[in-house]
Amino acid sequence: MDRAELETFYRRYLGRCNEHRFDQIGEFVDADVQVNDQAWGVAKYIEGQQAVIEVFPDFHWDLRKLLVDGHWLVARLIDTGTTRDGRRVTTQEFAIYDVSGGRIRAVWGDLDHERLAAG
Repeated sequence: MDRAELETFYRRYLGRCNEHRFDQIGEFVDADVQVNDQAWGVAKYIEGQQAVIEVFPDFHWDLRKLLVDGHWLVARLIDTGTTRDGRRVTTQEFAIYDVSGGRIRAVWGDLDHERLAAG
């Protein structure tokens, strides 16, 4: 993919995440995806996304900056959500993606969803 295609790819991926349509994430994420250097696979990746939505039903990833370099994507996001009891959270997230063969093969990020949920 060239630069414009990668940007479009990521924005489509993020759109699916923000629509909470995680059943369609396999279109974007490799079956053997690694997260922070650990083998997760797409099923665990989806479970991780769904776990966030269980705690924050309105969770939203707002892309603020996107850097594309070859097959690498670096995203700066502002994440927001509200717990079922009304607690609102906002946090900054950085993520680095390795996109090869039209899929996210690896991602590294600094957002600890469990810590965020514990608030």
